[in-house]
Amino acid sequence: MMNDTSKETSFVTNPESKRTGRRQRRRSIIHEFCLNTSTHALPGIARSETLHNRVFWLISFLIFTGIMIYFVVKSIMAFFDYPTTIDLTYDSDWQQYFAAFSFCNMAPFRLDLMIEPLSNYANSLDLTNTNDTQYVYQSSFIWDFIADKLNKNESLEDYFFPLSSMVHFCLYNLKSCSLDDFISFVSPVYGQCYTFNAKLKNSTDNSLRSGNFYGGAGILTLGLYIHSYQYLSLLTDAAGILALVHDNRQVPTIETSGVELGPGRRHKISYRRKKTTFLSSPYSDCTNEISNSLNAILKNYDPADYNYSQTICFQVCQQIFVYDECGCINPYAWNIRSIVRPGTDKINLVPVCNISDSCYETASDKLFASAKFFQNYCSDCSQECLINNFVVQTSSSMSSFDSIIYSIKNFVENSTVLLPDDWSTSWRQYIDENYLMVNVIRETHVVEINTQTSSVSLVDVLSNIGGHAGLWIGISFLSIMELIEMIFRLFRYQWYLIRETMQRRINVI
Repeated sequence: MMNDTSKETSFVTNPESKRTGRRQRRRSIIHEFCLNTSTHALPGIARSETLHNRVFWLISFLIFTGIMIYFVVKSIMAFFDYPTTIDLTYDSDWQQYFAAFSFCNMAPFRLDLMIEPLSNYANSLDLTNTNDTQYVYQSSFIWDFIADKLNKNESLEDYFFPLSSMVHFCLYNLKSCSLDDFISFVSPVYGQCYTFNAKLKNSTDNSLRSGNFYGGAGILTLGLYIHSYQYLSLLTDAAGILALVHDNRQVPTIETSGVELGPGRRHKISYRRKKTTFLSSPYSDCTNEISNSLNAILKNYDPADYNYSQTICFQVCQQIFVYDECGCINPYAWNIRSIVRPGTDKINLVPVCNISDSCYETASDKLFASAKFFQNYCSDCSQECLINNFVVQTSSSMSSFDSIIYSIKNFVENSTVLLPDDWSTSWRQYIDENYLMVNVIRETHVVEINTQTSSVSLVDVLSNIGGHAGLWIGISFLSIMELIEMIFRLFRYQWYLIRETMQRRINVI
C-alpha cells in the first residue's frame, strides 16, 4: 500500500518538474546567447547579479537601440530620396563627329513669287482693290493668306528661298561639298532652312563627317547670298541669316537658339562640345522616349533621324491643347499641324487659326496657368536624358569679296530669284549688301562631360547601417548570425519536445 502511494505521488509531481526543466532549458539557451554575443549590453544583462544592475543595462540597451533605429531609418530614407551629384570630367576625343550646322534666310518668303497670289487673295476677299503692291505686301493679312493656303493643304514651298539660290560655294576641310550634303526643314518664322551633317535615317554613323575628315581640323566654309531686296518688310526688319550649331541627332530649334549673321562680313563660329547625361527614373524624370504625338512632328524633319526634344514636345502639347479648345492651332506655329490627341494613335491634320482669332492666345495662357491641364497634355515632356550642347563663340570682320565678286555676280544672275531693276548699274552694291561668308570651326577636340551620378548607393546604405549598428549597440553580421543560431536552437528544442509528446501519446495508446 505504501508502494502504491509513493508511485502515485511520483507520478503527480513529475510533470511539473518536467515543465520547470523545459522552461529552464529555454532560458539557458537565451542566457548563453546573451553571455556570448558580441552585441553590447546583453552580456551585462546576463551577468547582472542584482536587479539594479540588470535594470541599468536593460535601459541602456533600449535607449541606444532606439537611437540606432532612428539613424538607420534616416539612412534608408536618404537612399530613397535618390540624391544625386553632377560629376565633371574632360575627355580628349579626336574622332568626334563634326557638329550639324543649320541656317535660314531671315525672311521666310520671297516677294517676287508671293506678291501676285497675295494680291489676288486680297482682291478676292474685297480687302483691297488697289494694285499698289507696296500696300499689299505690307498689309497684316499676309498671315491670313498663309493660313488660307495651309487650310487648303496647299504647299508654301514655292515661296521659300531655295538652297540653290543662297549657297554660292561650300567647302569642308577645304574640299568641295554639294547641295546634296544639306537637308531641309521648315521653320514657321524663317521658312525653309537647311542643315549640313545631320544624322540620316537608315544610315550608319559612318555617314557623318568627322572633324578629321580629309585630314583637316573640322572647318566648314560657306558663301551665302540672301536676296534681301526680295524680303517682305512686314515679316522681318533685318537682313542676314540665322545660324545654329547643334548635335547631329538634335532637332534644330533655330528660332530660339540661332545666332544672327549680317551680310557684307566674314563670320567665324567656333564651337566646343559639352555633353550632359542624366540618370533615368527613379533619380530623375528624364526620358528619351518619343511619344506618338512627337513622332508625328519629327516626320516633318525627314530624312533626319532626330532624338527626343523637350522643346518640340512642349510645342506639340501646346498645339494639341489649343486645337481642343479652339478647333484650330496657333498660326505662328503652323509647321505643327499633324497632331495626335491624348489616348489615340490617329494623326490628324488640323486647320490653322486666323490671326484675328484670339482663342489660340487665350488657350495657350490657360494651358500654362493650370497644373491640371499641363499634366494632362504635357506629362510626356520631361528633360532629355542625354543633352549635347555646343558652346559657341562668334566673331566677324569686314570683307569686300573683291577676289570672287564676278563669280558672285554670275551666281546671282543665274539664280531663280528675280533681280532688282537697277541690278545692271548697282550690282556691286547689292553684293556688298547681300553676300556673307561663314566659317564654322571646331575649337577643340576636348569634350566637357557632365554626368549625373547617385550620391547614395546600396553600398553606402549598408555601410551607414553597419556603422550606426556597430557604434550604438555593437551589432554586426556575425551578431545577426548568433541571433539566428539562438532562434534555431530554440526551434530545435521545441521540435524535440513536440516529438517527445507525440511519441508518449503513441506509447500510451
